[in-house]
Amino acid sequence: MSPDIICSNMASGSDPGSFSSFSKCVTKHLNLSYHVDFERRVLKAKVALTVEVLEDHFSSLTLDTRDLKISAVTANGQEATFAMGTKHSFKGTPLEITLPFSLSRGQHVIVEVSYETAPTASALQWLTAEQTAGKTHPYLFSQCQANHCRSMVPCQDTPSVKHTYYAQVSVPKELVAVMSAVRDGQEPDPQDSSRIIYRFRQPVPMPSYLIAIVVGALESREIGPRSRVWSEREYVDKAAFEFSETETMLKTAEELAGPYVWGQYDILVLPPSFPYGGMENPCLTFATPTLLVRTQQVSVIAHEISHSWTGNLVTNKTWEHFWLNEGHTVYLERMIGRSMESEQYRQFKAMGGWKDLQDSVNTFGAKNPLTNLVPNLHEVDPDDAFSSVPYEKGFALLYHLEELMGGPEVFMGFVKSYIQLFAYNSVTTEEWKNYLFTYFKDKVDILNKVDWNAWMHTPGMPPVKPQYDTTLADACIALCKKWVMATEQDLGGFTESDVKTLSSHQLIEFLSLLLQEKAMEATVGTLLAFLNTHLPPPSRWLRLCVRSKWEDAVALALKMATEQGRMKFTRPLFREVYNFEKYREEAVRTFQTHRAAMHPVTSGLTGKDLKVDPSQSTSL
Repeated sequence: MSPDIICSNMASGSDPGSFSSFSKCVTKHLNLSYHVDFERRVLKAKVALTVEVLEDHFSSLTLDTRDLKISAVTANGQEATFAMGTKHSFKGTPLEITLPFSLSRGQHVIVEVSYETAPTASALQWLTAEQTAGKTHPYLFSQCQANHCRSMVPCQDTPSVKHTYYAQVSVPKELVAVMSAVRDGQEPDPQDSSRIIYRFRQPVPMPSYLIAIVVGALESREIGPRSRVWSEREYVDKAAFEFSETETMLKTAEELAGPYVWGQYDILVLPPSFPYGGMENPCLTFATPTLLVRTQQVSVIAHEISHSWTGNLVTNKTWEHFWLNEGHTVYLERMIGRSMESEQYRQFKAMGGWKDLQDSVNTFGAKNPLTNLVPNLHEVDPDDAFSSVPYEKGFALLYHLEELMGGPEVFMGFVKSYIQLFAYNSVTTEEWKNYLFTYFKDKVDILNKVDWNAWMHTPGMPPVKPQYDTTLADACIALCKKWVMATEQDLGGFTESDVKTLSSHQLIEFLSLLLQEKAMEATVGTLLAFLNTHLPPPSRWLRLCVRSKWEDAVALALKMATEQGRMKFTRPLFREVYNFEKYREEAVRTFQTHRAAMHPVTSGLTGKDLKVDPSQSTSL
């Protein structure tokens, strides 16, 4: 369906995470100009927003900003008056613009804002040369999800609004810039012979949180007909090897979900402080270097590829509907795994996801409203609500519906149709549900028996636990039981073959099962010594060690928590050491020492985990 037809249907309502009301106007295009200043750690910038008016007598608009220094605003080339509103704790500061003229519904205006970002911009992490793999040049990367784009672009920072963009980025000539867009050439900076300008275009409408920029000593390698891998020289060849299956995954996803519309699909391996496993920025997936182990990366890359359809093409209208992005993406990711591996593999991954959901519910508390599939985020920072709940509770609902509607092929037909209908659109749970009932109009009686309120608006675990095939999990369960029943005397019965026969995914599941056991301390010394000999030290292993009060592991856990910044690893490791009362102060002290080198999102959320005052920190 045409993007223009869809966009005309979306312009209503509001977003609790944004000051911009998209009922009055919507941004259609951004034209960005960045001058990257590593010395001052700021972006000196201009942005021209092409805005479509949705009401008559239109003469003012509000944009989202956070810690931006605004120097000038024009409208169609004429000076416009502007004022900064009251600063909000997490939404930032509204930029209120009054036009020098009035417009009618359907007209367009180009609003240009000249500004500078703050050195502390929450979307940007500035790394010193010492914090990179190469140790020679500084590095910059952005992370805008959920509502951080406003700290690097004044915009309608809501997933309800989608727009195209064009950008030109001036950087020191020894560095390379890449963005979440198609590369459109480069040229010497006419203002400064020591710099180079890189140009980018993104012709597919997308929400602001998917704008992304990276500047560093980057190299690339071709890994497929429409894919390259980017990273510092130290990672690039290994990354090219690890991500060699990218084109196969892309083709598999296309067979399931329809054509890939974004043109290029590149992967960029970031420095270790990147807070997520991956980020689905269009044309340029961001990936953590912790994926450079084949046992880790397959499902993450399949997940980020899937976002090209569910999330990037069809987007949650507000962050309260985040499960529409993530639940469908996990479902599609596991369908890719089903095609490339087996149905048993999909079932096995689903079982692991259920345990991740249990962990999140336990962490938040079973009655916490943030464990609702559709939470109320009024005055709630979306970052604080982030967990596996929208991913795995969302997947569990879709899997439950799959079983009710007739199996994976039948339900995947609905998912593909949903993507095609709502492509280029932002949607709510209600719109998704209405289409579900329309698509399965001959099975409405079955759908009416689903306890929708329990699934959507009730905290805790889902009302139905899917019965997954345990074939691949049985070996993990048996080994876990064998271990738990063992004593110090009969641990000699364990051999290398006990773990060597398990796949990497099964090893992770085995460790997850051990983490759920309570009475582990009696045999912990010999047990963990055995694991130490036969397994690499993943975060689950270190969490198990610390939870079992094996003191030798505390230093290793804190080392892993600070040497990389992937929140999936860093936050649980810090929490485990914090909960080991003897080492609580050491956990806090280590966090405070390393906080300045962490990504702002990682720092903020880990600080909350450890109950550390945000103002208390010491630099490296």
